[in-house]
Amino acid sequence: MMRRLISWMLYYKGFIIAALLAIIIISLYVSSELAMRRETVVVQTGPLRFLSLAWQEEAVEAVREITGQWNAQHPEQQVEYIQGTWNSIHDYLITGFETGDIPDIFHYESAIIVDFALRGYLADLSPYITDEMQADVLEVDWSSVTRPSGEVIGIPFINESFIVLYNQDLFEKEGIAVPSFEEPWTWADLQEAAQKLTKDLDNDGTVDQWGVAMGLRNSANIIMNHSIAFGGSFFYQNEQGMIETRVGAPEKELLSVILDMLYQEKTMSPSCIGKSSTEMLPGFLSGKYAMVVAIGTWARQQVQENAPADLRWSVMPPMKAKTQAMGLNTQTLSIPKSCTRQAVAMEFISYLLSSENMTRLAGSDWMMPTRKSSLNDPRFQTEANGWQVVTKSAQYLSTGPWVGLPGYIEWKSRVANPIFQELFAGRLNLEEAAIRIEKESNSVLARYQVRGLKW
Repeated sequence: MMRRLISWMLYYKGFIIAALLAIIIISLYVSSELAMRRETVVVQTGPLRFLSLAWQEEAVEAVREITGQWNAQHPEQQVEYIQGTWNSIHDYLITGFETGDIPDIFHYESAIIVDFALRGYLADLSPYITDEMQADVLEVDWSSVTRPSGEVIGIPFINESFIVLYNQDLFEKEGIAVPSFEEPWTWADLQEAAQKLTKDLDNDGTVDQWGVAMGLRNSANIIMNHSIAFGGSFFYQNEQGMIETRVGAPEKELLSVILDMLYQEKTMSPSCIGKSSTEMLPGFLSGKYAMVVAIGTWARQQVQENAPADLRWSVMPPMKAKTQAMGLNTQTLSIPKSCTRQAVAMEFISYLLSSENMTRLAGSDWMMPTRKSSLNDPRFQTEANGWQVVTKSAQYLSTGPWVGLPGYIEWKSRVANPIFQELFAGRLNLEEAAIRIEKESNSVLARYQVRGLKW
């Protein structure tokens, strides 16, 4: 009997093994389905998680209040507010994408979320964008988040752009006429005014009042966004269709102007080399710097809050090189591809970024809104605190050639910022810096292009 059983098992062993494998596979599939259903139930019944990077007190209050209003009106679609910080957000998101523990909605900036899109982490929001939002948001802002395929990787809601702050009293004292939109300054005009405004007030052989301050510690953003007006691109497509870096005459012009003000004309404080734009503000408030060039529009809030009562200050229109074009970086709200409730998450974004709410958010952050209807709001048309100048400058906003460039963030941190720092510190001349930028840039960019990453 036993022999017959063994003989039967040996004869049918193929079928037995196949049956056992089928049972194992079915068991694993059922277990997986049950786990996925349990996970889905948890996700669908919990609140959407929203990570905000608002940091100014008024801005934080505005985002929290609008989120609270949404929750009061949508009891079945609650949103949990999470306060993030600009210093830690990048590492936080990278870790979250890798582990799967990522907020359903997150606040960041267009220049960096491009990298997340190239890795396949972000949801395409184009199917959820209403006709009203599509038409109201500035086209230049859409271009910063839209791939050639039409895929939209984030909703732009605040424009980060640069301004020039100036001390009205010091201008009047020297008889310097303030530039206007009809008669904007060139960079040569800026240099001429800076020479008049640079003073040794007590005749001790040391400059007490500098014509110009510019935060140059990590200056790649400043250089890239302002070189556009000179026709400078830095990034070009070669005959093989690959992107390469070139530092020619248009790219060198702004660098040359800055070097002249630092070392030839000596109208820019040497302390600028090691400081950020924010660190220039105390000197501006005290009258040490007559102008602060290439600082973000948000800085006006700090000036308004901290300036002495007798300080008269304002904002001048964008300076002109070949054009008055200025590069921009938009702050955005994005949804991860892994989010299981993308439509609801987008409903919340649309609510948060309605015309009325965007007006409040941009105003509280002292930056330009991306909606035309918000730009036309009376609070942005007042001359007080330079609002009218900032708003009118929106016509010059432009997207840089680096938008969608694989490897741009690494290029900026590992190549551009360090080399510009050495250039402005006097450790490299302009030609040496240009050679190094081209060589080191192309080695970084080539790695990304070999991997086939395309915008």
